[in-house]
Amino acid sequence: MGEDPRAAGSAVTESGDPEEIRREIEATREELGDTVAALAAKADVKAQAKQKIEETKAAVAGKKDELLGKAKEGSPQSASAAATQVAQTARQNPVPLAAAGVFALGFLAGWVMRR
Repeated sequence: MGEDPRAAGSAVTESGDPEEIRREIEATREELGDTVAALAAKADVKAQAKQKIEETKAAVAGKKDELLGKAKEGSPQSASAAATQVAQTARQNPVPLAAAGVFALGFLAGWVMRR
């Protein structure tokens, strides 16, 4: 803020050579063009918002793929393990399974009779 803006650029040569002065002018123009382009990019709120949206979309898509991969890894083993455990428990204790079946049939019969 308190700096002299004229001191920020490259030093001007003291020589009176016109070619040297032209080269310095061209270099200054390039620096100024780069500065203007950088400021324009910072001031373009719409472009910044679009860029942020694209970054967020990419992050969400990556997270979605990661979670789907974990779900695919975990589900088949968990489901098959649970089914195996239920079948094994039913074979070891057939009486509770038969009682549950009789109860379900009685419930359905009562429900049909009421209608």
